[in-house]
Amino acid sequence: MQIIDNRALLLKVRHPERITEVIPKSKVLDSGEVLVKWGLEEAQVLKNLRIKNVPSPIVAQYNWPGLHRPFDHQRETASFLTLHRRAFCFNEQGTGKTGSVIWAADYLMNIGVIERVLVLCPLSIMQSAWQDDLFRFAMHRTVALAHSHSRDKRVKAVNSSAEFVICNFDGLDIIQQAVRDAQFDLIVVDEANAYKTVSTKRWKVLNSVIQPSTWVWMMTGTPASQSPTDAYGLARIVNPSGVPKFFGSFRDMVMQKITQFKYVPRPQSETIVHTALQPAIRFTKEECLDLPDVTYVTRDIPLTSQQMKYYEALRKHMVTVAAGEEITTVNAAANLNKLLQLSCGAVYSDSGEVVAFDSSNRMAALKEVIDEASHKVIIFAPYKHSIQIISEELKKSGYSCEVISGDVSVNKRTEIFARFQTEPDPKVLVIQPQAASHGVTLTAANVVVYWSPVMSVETYLQANARTHRAGQRNPCTVVHLRGSPVEKRMYAMLEAKIDIHSRMIDLYKNLLEVIDSPQE
Repeated sequence: MQIIDNRALLLKVRHPERITEVIPKSKVLDSGEVLVKWGLEEAQVLKNLRIKNVPSPIVAQYNWPGLHRPFDHQRETASFLTLHRRAFCFNEQGTGKTGSVIWAADYLMNIGVIERVLVLCPLSIMQSAWQDDLFRFAMHRTVALAHSHSRDKRVKAVNSSAEFVICNFDGLDIIQQAVRDAQFDLIVVDEANAYKTVSTKRWKVLNSVIQPSTWVWMMTGTPASQSPTDAYGLARIVNPSGVPKFFGSFRDMVMQKITQFKYVPRPQSETIVHTALQPAIRFTKEECLDLPDVTYVTRDIPLTSQQMKYYEALRKHMVTVAAGEEITTVNAAANLNKLLQLSCGAVYSDSGEVVAFDSSNRMAALKEVIDEASHKVIIFAPYKHSIQIISEELKKSGYSCEVISGDVSVNKRTEIFARFQTEPDPKVLVIQPQAASHGVTLTAANVVVYWSPVMSVETYLQANARTHRAGQRNPCTVVHLRGSPVEKRMYAMLEAKIDIHSRMIDLYKNLLEVIDSPQE
């Protein structure tokens, strides 16, 4: 295939009449080759005829505006998206897929294929990722945030003339009728795993606003990361003909029932999921970016004598309670959480009160890591009481520190992230992982510290990618602080990318069988 003057494609095919029958602006040359006008519609038709490697005209006819020049993989991603009305973008976190999507949408606007875009994303990245990136990559476009305590203000954003409207996942329910009436041409779903379950209200609302003519691009760097069944909800949006009508049928295709409550993936599940999640494009960071290496470091920190005493007492109580009884995933998760909380310094009592323990060993190790860091530091702490303990102690010790948690407003998070990236202070961010594990760029830091392990592989991978992404110029280090058997096992599972939730009961039983002290 040749590109002629950036206006036409010259193809050598066995059956040229297949092309000339469906593309009026094409003709067969004396050589037997076919000359086709190179437009988006023509490229899409050629792709549907299964002609390989058909380029989108975006690669030659677009000026790629903004503050950054696209990487080759971003050009290829944007090209792919413009050729598919419904598609997945599975590029790994940190590869700049937001920029690719913005450029692709901007090109479609330029040529009159679409007029307006609705972006659905987590509340935490509406401004810090999407609004900021739209300014960086397409500052000539107008943007509105459909987020407010007032429904009328949300509706006003939808009904405005803004070319891009950004809304959080659950906010769509509040304005769904306005969105239907506005008839957005393209809906972009960032962190699409939020729509993996078709029985949720969130999924049903999204499905209700998508029309047959709507373009839909779904983005996530970790598709079906917890279970093969996670692919079902995504496929029903983008590729509904690729999966059965009912979830149970798909589950039986990809999972094998072991007990009444336990399923395991079938050997062919990976192939089935790959087929269901099409059309899709994926680039890993190793394939497309010359990023510094990441080093993973574990710091074994002895529990204090107080922590050790109560850890063993709690574990032995769990053994007694579990004796002769069937263990449910819910109970296993609750008890493991108690052990994790105790390991990192404070436990919620049954009444909701916080019982603090001596965690001075862990705090001393954390300060050592911060002092050794050549640049800024991010600390991920899953529990709110730990976040409070860490931030208060760091501030008392003279470290400039800010907190990001679910209690911090979106505007405040955006302001903190901006200062962290552009100003000397704060040097340290203490973050609840769910509040900033997606979409946010924090390349001013090159050290990530886990005060305690998280439960989700997806959250772990996404959180690590806040620093190891486009724009990072320094070697990165991920530090695991651990002091108990439960932490040791969970970090090993996270590093091996093993789904902790599906192995919860096995992990729980293994911990109950540990007879040595938590220091060994």
